[in-house]
Amino acid sequence: MVTGKVIRFDEVRGYGFVAPDVGGEDVFIHVNDLTFDKRLVAPGVVVEFDLEDSDRGPKASRVQMLRQSATADEQPPGEELFGVLSAKEFHETVTEALLTSAPSMTAEQILQVRQKLTQIAVRHGWVDA
Repeated sequence: MVTGKVIRFDEVRGYGFVAPDVGGEDVFIHVNDLTFDKRLVAPGVVVEFDLEDSDRGPKASRVQMLRQSATADEQPPGEELFGVLSAKEFHETVTEALLTSAPSMTAEQILQVRQKLTQIAVRHGWVDA
């Protein structure tokens, strides 16, 4: 069994991702593999699961909740929970960061980097698709 922390879970769509404590690639979780009520799944929840390989990457099965997420008052420093950004908010944030940190980038380079970052963000649930 592997332990990890939920980084995103969409209750409506019935899936999300867990960051394993041992590191490595985020692990896909599906509502059908939960051994507890899906309404309890939220960012920060600590779970234990069997790790399986699927054609799309690592997948969790027999997911058990070990600990609910900490409230904002209990959250350790540096581990604040943030909401999911809209695509527009994400693009504005990334563009501003690229312009201020690498002013010599061309507009084409900024668009290419922003597109790749958006793909990553959508895959990890950081941005509403």
